[in-house]
Amino acid sequence: MRLTSEHGISKEVLSAILNSIDEGIHVVDQHGCTIYYNEIAAKHDGLKIEEVLGRPLLDVFPSLNKNTSTLFNVMHTQQPMINEQQSYVNLYGKQIETVNTTLPIELDGKVAGAVEIAKDYSRIKELNDSLIDLRSKVKSKRKKATSHSHATKYTLDSLLTKDEKMIAVKNEAKKLARSQSPMLVIGESGSGKELFVQGIHEASLSSNAPFIAQNCAAIPESLLESVLFGTTKGSYTGATDRPGLFELADGGTLFLDEIHAMPIELQAKLLRVLEDGQVRRLGSTTNTYVNFRVIAAMNIHPQIALAEGSIRADLFYRLNVLTFELLPLRERKKDIVFLTDHFIKQYNEQFLKNITGLNPQVQRFFFKYKWPGNVRELKHTIEYMMNVCNGPTLTVQDLPLMLKQYLQEEKDSIKQTDLALRPALAKLENQLIGEAINQTEGNILKAAKLLQIPRQTLQYKLQRLEVASVENRIDF
Repeated sequence: MRLTSEHGISKEVLSAILNSIDEGIHVVDQHGCTIYYNEIAAKHDGLKIEEVLGRPLLDVFPSLNKNTSTLFNVMHTQQPMINEQQSYVNLYGKQIETVNTTLPIELDGKVAGAVEIAKDYSRIKELNDSLIDLRSKVKSKRKKATSHSHATKYTLDSLLTKDEKMIAVKNEAKKLARSQSPMLVIGESGSGKELFVQGIHEASLSSNAPFIAQNCAAIPESLLESVLFGTTKGSYTGATDRPGLFELADGGTLFLDEIHAMPIELQAKLLRVLEDGQVRRLGSTTNTYVNFRVIAAMNIHPQIALAEGSIRADLFYRLNVLTFELLPLRERKKDIVFLTDHFIKQYNEQFLKNITGLNPQVQRFFFKYKWPGNVRELKHTIEYMMNVCNGPTLTVQDLPLMLKQYLQEEKDSIKQTDLALRPALAKLENQLIGEAINQTEGNILKAAKLLQIPRQTLQYKLQRLEVASVENRIDF
């Protein structure tokens, strides 16, 4: 880069360091002219470095002015701006969406410029806005339509199980589905939380109303607020009038997955919406009343989330009115067999095969394996095995690579344990005999009773130990 450095480090080394950072870096002097601009920033903005370097910032980005530019803002206020959303148009009319951390540069107590580290969220924002627009159109069509088009694919009957505890959870969900109280669903990733929540919506009085789902960990924190609350034209450069998910879920169900991933500040705003039923779009001065049932989900235990501070206690207690916990697959042994047979039948039809089931070795392995990815992992494992299997049953050779490695490690561990079994048992026996002798103060008959062995057997073992103790100085 065309950058000058007066002290120690060469401009080539400094440029190489800055260009190795996977974020856009833009530096301007006190007059707003660009003095450094890296390749990532150029890629974000859809420009070439030479189109920006040495030029006034506002000439390159004509949609900005000194009030809306984060770089000019920090030079004026001399205060940093952290994770600030900015929308602007480049020289060629392309809309750019970034989240910036902008810092003033001070030399000898005076502002000498500003540096900005930017993350480009243009594509994510574009896809998200398209999704919200689509949801809005679908909702509008539903209002006009006389027949209902389902937004959900699953009912509670879609949650397949033979486990008694899971059956009880399903039955309880069917009874409580008509309630409008908030719900909290706890379960590990892959245990079927969204399927379960869709089933509750379908069994509710709002089954003909919208079902809106959002994973709180799936989009950047800085965009989540506008996604939930919506935006007003002029709230920031490039912003348009757009409803948020709260408005789109009006009359129906809003499912917030991984609620503990939502920023704490935003959790407080969510709580207020749940308390008073009012939503204010970003940049707006008016409130909109909404009425939806919220169902939140967590893939970690609430006690852990509360201890870590990843969820506010007041929000948790507001959501924790009706709670359901989906058991992990490792605790549902009946379902391992039942779901395996179900997926084999499903993929037999899809792949035009006639696999009859698992061979005994794979069956034993499936029972021992912990299934950290739960039902999702089991389904994908069966799908892979059905693709590669050429015989009548699924064998160890058909397992995915990671599970083959796990199985091999388990075999190696068992071999090592077998080799060490005899000395380990002898050591344990010596310890127990020694403890019995100590407890009975050397009374052989009482010690034998404690150990539940004949007195003669204990005397024989003590004689062996006495010889060993002389030869090896064994203590017990």
